[in-house]
Amino acid sequence: MMISGAIFLGISATAWAVLSMFTEKDSRASERLQELKDGGRKPAQENKGGMGGAISAAAPALSKALAPKTELEQSELKVRLANAGYSNPTAPTLFLASKTIFLCVGLFFGGIVGVWRSGLTLTAAQALFMGGGLGFYLPEIFVRLKASGRKGRIFLSMPDALDLLVVCVEAGLGLDAAMRRVAEELSESAPDICAEFAAANMQLQMGRPRREVLHELGVRTGVDDVKALSTILIQADRFGSSVAQALRVQSESMRTKRSQLAEEKAAQTAVKMIFPLVLFIFPGIFVVLVGPAAILMIRNLLNT
Repeated sequence: MMISGAIFLGISATAWAVLSMFTEKDSRASERLQELKDGGRKPAQENKGGMGGAISAAAPALSKALAPKTELEQSELKVRLANAGYSNPTAPTLFLASKTIFLCVGLFFGGIVGVWRSGLTLTAAQALFMGGGLGFYLPEIFVRLKASGRKGRIFLSMPDALDLLVVCVEAGLGLDAAMRRVAEELSESAPDICAEFAAANMQLQMGRPRREVLHELGVRTGVDDVKALSTILIQADRFGSSVAQALRVQSESMRTKRSQLAEEKAAQTAVKMIFPLVLFIFPGIFVVLVGPAAILMIRNLLNT
């Protein structure tokens, strides 16, 4: 009965998710409140078709069960998604909706595989819950891996971007114009940090305080060195010190850290090479060196 009930719940959840994609719609009052929240701007009416449009329309309903209950949890979710490069206001809703969808898909296929291989047994129930757990945490794993890769790319590209930023500031450009110039010049070689600079420059042009923009720049990237850079620029702007000197010091610090990281990885190479040597190279060398002697010994034993 427990196994049958678990399979019934998985199939029911999948059917509910599919039905909610096409039946759930925001009321006119909710749309009006959202319009007022966005400053009187009417939401763009787009004719989206296909599965993507259906998922986008059903995302608010699918994410309602997993929506954060407090503002702190909402902020943490937005920061995690921003670190992975998803700064769109609808990113949290789509992320939570994807977790719900993958949970239902995992329960469905896990139940099918379990029943097909083991029948209505405890093993089938284990496969059901394993499939649901894997589907539920799969979007989380994807976001974490993408955020880790993005942080690494930003860390490696920051010294070059800071050097060009120093050159632009010393040439007479302001910080806003220098960030825009760096975003244009390094858009192909360092797209991640250039996208963040472009977003920060756009916010500055819209009239937001520089302190808030620089602070959000460090938070969105999630890189400690970018956070330190934002703090240095905020202090330089507050106390009126030289921005070029602060950028030069931070650039030298990050370049030193990057070289130290390269030296650390080079020092670990000898230890990491032990396993390929023992598993792949030493057996081949052993066969080449000992093989002829073993053949001669076998021949002599056979002749005697």
